[in-house]
Amino acid sequence: MTDVLRRGRASLAFSFLAQGATFALLVTRIPAIQDRYGVSDALLPAFLAAVPILAGVGSVTTEQLVKRIRPGLLLRCLQPVVLLALLGVGSGEHLAELGIALGAFGLAVGGLDASMNMLGVSLQRAYGRSIMLSFHAAFSLGGIVGASLAWVGAHWHLALWVSYLPVVAVLLPATLVGSRWYVDSGASVDVSEDGEGQAQGQSVVFKLLLPLCLVMTFAYIGDSTVSNWSAKYLKDVLGSSEQLSTVPYNVYMVTTLLGRSLGDLGVRRFGAVAVVRLGALVAALGFAVVALAQGAWVGMLGFTLLGLGLCVLVPQTFAAAGRLFPHASDAAVARLNVFNYVGFLIGSPLVGALGDAWSYREAMAVPMVLVLVTVVYARSFAPQPDRYGGGHERPRTADVGRGSNGL
Repeated sequence: MTDVLRRGRASLAFSFLAQGATFALLVTRIPAIQDRYGVSDALLPAFLAAVPILAGVGSVTTEQLVKRIRPGLLLRCLQPVVLLALLGVGSGEHLAELGIALGAFGLAVGGLDASMNMLGVSLQRAYGRSIMLSFHAAFSLGGIVGASLAWVGAHWHLALWVSYLPVVAVLLPATLVGSRWYVDSGASVDVSEDGEGQAQGQSVVFKLLLPLCLVMTFAYIGDSTVSNWSAKYLKDVLGSSEQLSTVPYNVYMVTTLLGRSLGDLGVRRFGAVAVVRLGALVAALGFAVVALAQGAWVGMLGFTLLGLGLCVLVPQTFAAAGRLFPHASDAAVARLNVFNYVGFLIGSPLVGALGDAWSYREAMAVPMVLVLVTVVYARSFAPQPDRYGGGHERPRTADVGRGSNGL
């Protein structure tokens, strides 16, 4: 049984890593994609916004699909689609082809994110201890690898398809082989446990999920602020060189990896509530340092703190949804995952609009306040008594040994 869980954990971690690399290869080469297809500056935001919108649709659709298909099988089918869609983005020639490839990427990545986190939540329950942060650490590591490969492609002026093809050629068969060892622990997808009907059950779930949905949104507003505005802030507001302005996001990714690698130990020792509160306070401090910084190096210190603080919020939010609904975790995770894309859509335009209307220093105070709200909702991350009467979920050992081969 232990070997089954270990193999399941390793294979799922590799899927997170592959997705982190894939996503980084897409977003870090947006200027090259724009040049390849001749996308105007006016049209580019529409293309970029379509991806998270379609991803939200994919996540909602996944909630319905997992009523008939186990998340492991769904993940096995979707990961190749995401990889091939990335290759399609890099190899097309016409604007319509870019739209089709990005549309496929968005829809598939929504289901992929949802199914990966479903498996992570159920596997954590089977383990009986916090392991969720380790999966997101693998995603961060994949993001660093993908961004590094994108830098190589840009530095050597490689065509997009030349940059993407070797990555897809390696990751596609590797993820398919690894998917043999996914572990589905059999979480029920029925969101109504009181027998009063599907519609009422969904309403009850949303009310209980609402604090976590807000935390997810605020966390991704903070994350998108760093990814979209850190370079511009350092260069235009703090007067750094263009070369130095590229450093904060890399530092942010490294500290995110570090925080997530150590975060599970903190949850096991101090509990999820304490870790989430500390993460929110550190992230808020990071935004304050960025807003008040008088020099580039102090600004980078602020972005470093942001990585250490924000990194724990998203994984623990998914884990908390699993604890709230131990027998309906798939549906809870799918709905919660939608707010990942809500935060992403809101964050960058919000900071940009406030920066233009006021100043970018004052704009940084808005995500700071939103992240601080997480402290108010930290109680939602506490272990929930389940139907067995305890404070911890009991793994369903009859289902734990059943991997994706038995789907």
